[in-house]
Amino acid sequence: FSLKELHGIFPWLVESIFGSLDGIIVGWNLRCLQGKTNPTEYPVALDFLDPSGPMMKLVYKLQAEEYRYDFPVSYLPGPVKASIQEQVLPECSLYHNKVQLPSSGGLGLNLALNPFEYYMFYFAISLITQKNSPITHHVSPSNSAYFILVDTYLKCFLPTEGSVLPPPYSNPGGAIPSPTPRSPPVPFTSYGMHHTSLLKRHIAHQPSVNADPASQEIWRSETLLQIFVEMWLHHYSLEMYQKMQSPHVKLEVLHYRLSISSKHHGSPAQSSYQALHAYQEAFKPTEEHVLVVRLLVKHLHAFSNSLKPEPLSPSAHSHTASPLEEFKRVVIPRFVQEKLYIFLQHCFGHWPLDASFRAVLEMWLSYLQPWRYAPEKPPQSAESLPRSVSERWAAFIQENLLMYTKLFVRFLNRALRTDLVSPKNALMVFRVAKVFAQPNLAEMILKGEQLFLEPELVIPHRQHRLFMTSTLGGSFLSWPPTITDASFKVKSHVYSLEGQDFQYKQMFGTEVRNLVLKLAQLICQAQQTAKSLSDHSVEPTASQSFLSWFRLAPVEMNGSYTGNDLDEIGQDSIKKTDEYLEKALEYLCQIFKLNEAQLTQMMMKCGTAQDENGKKQLPDCVESENGLILTPLGRYQIINGLRRFEVQYQGDTELQPIRSYENATLVRLLFRLSSALNERFADQMDTLCSREDFVGRLCRYHLTNPQLLQKIRYSPVVKDRTSQNWGPRISLRFLASYRTLLSLLMVYFIASWFCIGPVSCTFIILIGYSLYAVIMTFFFEGWKPHEH
Repeated sequence: FSLKELHGIFPWLVESIFGSLDGIIVGWNLRCLQGKTNPTEYPVALDFLDPSGPMMKLVYKLQAEEYRYDFPVSYLPGPVKASIQEQVLPECSLYHNKVQLPSSGGLGLNLALNPFEYYMFYFAISLITQKNSPITHHVSPSNSAYFILVDTYLKCFLPTEGSVLPPPYSNPGGAIPSPTPRSPPVPFTSYGMHHTSLLKRHIAHQPSVNADPASQEIWRSETLLQIFVEMWLHHYSLEMYQKMQSPHVKLEVLHYRLSISSKHHGSPAQSSYQALHAYQEAFKPTEEHVLVVRLLVKHLHAFSNSLKPEPLSPSAHSHTASPLEEFKRVVIPRFVQEKLYIFLQHCFGHWPLDASFRAVLEMWLSYLQPWRYAPEKPPQSAESLPRSVSERWAAFIQENLLMYTKLFVRFLNRALRTDLVSPKNALMVFRVAKVFAQPNLAEMILKGEQLFLEPELVIPHRQHRLFMTSTLGGSFLSWPPTITDASFKVKSHVYSLEGQDFQYKQMFGTEVRNLVLKLAQLICQAQQTAKSLSDHSVEPTASQSFLSWFRLAPVEMNGSYTGNDLDEIGQDSIKKTDEYLEKALEYLCQIFKLNEAQLTQMMMKCGTAQDENGKKQLPDCVESENGLILTPLGRYQIINGLRRFEVQYQGDTELQPIRSYENATLVRLLFRLSSALNERFADQMDTLCSREDFVGRLCRYHLTNPQLLQKIRYSPVVKDRTSQNWGPRISLRFLASYRTLLSLLMVYFIASWFCIGPVSCTFIILIGYSLYAVIMTFFFEGWKPHEH
């Protein structure tokens, strides 16, 4: 194909691969393409889209000719789209000099992108636009072709070793092409200062362009990162957008709107309304989206940590450092920090309270631990001990203080609303506590808070965003001079993210400490609940004998529903839950210096609600003349499933509803027979049960249910219920159970093998049961085995 033909088919080819922006055309569906399910297409797609593959060669070939391609502004992330539609230019230099009026009478604004930008825009935004495409089951996002390509592009254009490889079609002596407007540019009000691109600013300080070829190709690294950050992280609500803008910018935008309202016909208010509506579009990141962002964070840490040690002479640094090394120095605070912080806040506030939050949690913890991706390795002798956080990371912690403190408080509020009996939720609490309990980390966070709380002697009150903003997305070489004062750095970080009027909540202050104590109490309660679930499941199994299958052991017909989450998560998971919670509590004690007396008191308080056997926990309540009344803590425990009352039938056991495992006809017939017998022999049964000899004990064993009064006594109901008289009586309802009937049939069937007739078999059963009842009477008076 000729170059002109390739130029014509390039947009179609990109859309065929990554899908259309509206999501109608799925394209190759790289997010679902995996080696196991697609062994043929998977390697072909990776080879074709590889940085040195045919597709990128085409991109570089078109790049050399300075072709431009239109990308609709309407498909950009909500905040960017809305600001451009309001004719306010975003800070990111990626959009500078690219916004064009529609050509050939089209509708809407477009970005005039070069081939590399156009390709990467489609690649990055396909993660968002194609999220509703059909996905096959059992697809692991980390094994998909898309995930592998993201990792490959990051390693190629943001290398931890060496420099960025030059493209096959390059012009060593030329300059980086800039878009040539094909139509009158749109007048824009800027967020702040305009910034020149990285390459142009750097070349101005280079004595010779050809002396450092990397200075010409570093623009691909900056462009790639800007596109990934803009497409994946630039999403937040209208409130957050407004809070991020400085008063200076707000005033400038207001003056601009007033000026155009008198000049333009039509309705500017309508345009502003539509723009505000775009800000408020609900953004719901998927788990796959979060995993890709985590991959980006981990690679950026490795990329930044690969920075060569600074030379001793500052003047030597300014003349010898390559563009890539300077890029490594500021890549995280300059390009990622602010948008990632806002993205994490959005996820912490809007993600469902379920186990899928683990993906967001791990992304957050990955950002908090840049030392995990440092090239140095810990000594072999210290592998079994927790690795202490080096003092060299103090500056990073201070310049990312809100990432550690405010998001930790947000996590505490989430953890207090989750069911910690679930092993997956317990694991998340354990993971956070383990990370923050690393030696020396809590001390460095506390030092950062102290620096922030120092009296403001340096920072003027009225310049909060205009000079302290990181102006995310532009060229890092246009930054103001490096700030050396540690307190100034911390305050600049906090105010640039939250505004001058931000009320900081200390992580080691009284309010957060109380939240930690509440979480510790919740952990204790969850441990007790898990233990009770485990004991409740194990004990009946262990106590049942072989005869219980034949209904000769006690079966509680009057009890509450015994089903619980243990049936789904199993004994092993309960054991893991207990281990996670125990270690999490230990780590929290280390972080916040909780004393043993507080924990002991808390554990005792958690145990006071247990019954005599120490297994069934009632919600927190107070006793009144009308029974038990729930406290606010008790309501919270019930709502979150931490504790519950025993819901059981407490009326006449003969009149309770017919169960699914009972024969309705037999229940009714046996009830009539039992009622007739009880009415006829009531006086005789009272006389027999009142005797103190063996016959009396045997009758009480068969005809009374003393446990019923005991259960009512400990139930949260009105006290006059215990005054009801439950005398001795005969109950034959157990014979209506399908299990009992099946057991009898099996006994008769087995007896027929030994030539024992039905009458003889019935006689043997009666004699065997009589002997069993006599023996049990000696040991367990009051246990009524035939009551179901």
